[in-house]
Amino acid sequence: MPAPPPNRSTYEHRTSRWVNIGIPYLWLGLFFLLPFAIVLQISLAEPALAQPPYTALWQWVDEGLLRIEINLRNFMMVAEDDLYLSALLNSLQVAFICTLLCLLLGYPMAYAIATAPERWRIILLMLIVLPFWTSFLIRVYAWIGILKPNGLLNDALIWLGLIDTPLAILHTQTAIYIGVVYSYLPFMILPLYANLTRLDPSLLEAAADLGCRPMRAFLRVTLPLSMAGIVAGSMLVFIPVVGEFVIPDLLGGPQSLMVGKLLWTEFFSNKDWPLASALAILLLALLVVPFVMMQRLQQRMEGSRG
Repeated sequence: MPAPPPNRSTYEHRTSRWVNIGIPYLWLGLFFLLPFAIVLQISLAEPALAQPPYTALWQWVDEGLLRIEINLRNFMMVAEDDLYLSALLNSLQVAFICTLLCLLLGYPMAYAIATAPERWRIILLMLIVLPFWTSFLIRVYAWIGILKPNGLLNDALIWLGLIDTPLAILHTQTAIYIGVVYSYLPFMILPLYANLTRLDPSLLEAAADLGCRPMRAFLRVTLPLSMAGIVAGSMLVFIPVVGEFVIPDLLGGPQSLMVGKLLWTEFFSNKDWPLASALAILLLALLVVPFVMMQRLQQRMEGSRG
């Protein structure tokens, strides 16, 4: 006996499900896999004095044969040259320290906003987000005026009598930390705030009824339950900071060594697109490891609570 044809509601349900599944995969394919494939192809080519400035990965030769030339020297050069290794390690160090600083600053701020009276939360969130309505470049240039030898910070320290001569802050690693933490702090605060506002307050009330002090209740209840927000905020800060270019270039000066600056130099100054693409591929591969580890940690925590 043949199966009855699906009715209209079943057909619409299936269509809606395929659309919901297909749009994220379409987005992933167009804006991640396709650019990744192009960059990977360039990384396997050789530099050339042509437009575009690299050789073709494959080409048709006589008798209809397809010749494929894969060049791995770019990856070997990145792995063997101390310059790229130093830039990579320095980028990871800057990203790790800035993520830690954002967490130490952002967690108390997110906790204060989440526990504030509801009528104040929107105002406090606006105070966090409002500066970011201005241009990113303008905000970074403003930090140059604050950190330079005759800038606002040194003038204030001299006026307070804390120092006698201006401090050399601009074009140092400290200036990079200040600029990165300022620029990426909201990316830590907002996921933490979203996580903390979903916590059940009855858990803290139950801990207090059982004689648990506030600090112990925070360490045993609030902090473990907010780990998902910590992981999300850390990912949003760490991953883009590793490849940051503008802040190290403007605040760190010409001596700063980070992967983002090397990528820009290889692409636009040296015109060595294959080497820059190989560096970008290795950087992406390096970032996938902590991303997968954080995802698994987050799934494990959600599973243990579930």
